[in-house]
Amino acid sequence: MAKINGNEIRPGNILEHDNGLWAAVKVSHVKPGKGGAFAQVELKNLRDGRKLNERFRSADKVEQVRLDQKDQQFLFETDGMLTFMDSESFEQIELPADLLGDRRPFLQDGMTVTIEYYGEEALNVSLPQKVTCTIVETEPVVKGQTAANSFKPALLDNGVRITVPPFVGQDERIIVNTETFEYSERA
Repeated sequence: MAKINGNEIRPGNILEHDNGLWAAVKVSHVKPGKGGAFAQVELKNLRDGRKLNERFRSADKVEQVRLDQKDQQFLFETDGMLTFMDSESFEQIELPADLLGDRRPFLQDGMTVTIEYYGEEALNVSLPQKVTCTIVETEPVVKGQTAANSFKPALLDNGVRITVPPFVGQDERIIVNTETFEYSERA
C-alpha cells in the first residue's frame, strides 16, 4: 500500500483511515486567511456506509488502498443473497443483495458486473452504466406535445419509476443510466 500526502487525495481514492476502509467522495482544497491550507474530504465507509468529514493537511500521510477488480456474471438470487460466477475460474461467490442498495432492480440475469475486492472481502458491486429496460406503464403519447424539458412518469419492468420524454410510449425498450436513474435513449 502506498502512503500519499493529504493534499493528493482525489475523489474515488480508497483510503485506510481510523481502522476502516473509506472512499473519498468529495474533496475541496481550502486556503484559509490564517494557518495552512488543507483538504476537506468527505469520506464514505465501504463496509457500513457511514459518512465522515475529515481535514487533511499536506503534511498528513494517508494510506491509499488498491482494490482488485474482477468481472463476474450474475447467476441468481436466493434469500437476499446474490450469486455471481467468476468468468475465468468459474468459482461462485454469494454476496448480500443490500451491497447494491437502490441499484438492485437494475441487476439482470446473466449481467456481467465488476466486483471490487480488498483481499478476499468483496466491498462493492458496479453495474454497467447503461441498462436496457422495458416501459410497463406510462401515459399515452400526446401529439403536438413538444415543449422542451417536459417529461412524464413511467414504470419500468423492474418496478423502478423514472421520468421519460413525451414521445416514449408503453412497451418500448429504453436505455437507463444506473447511476442517475435517468432515461438515456431508446434501445
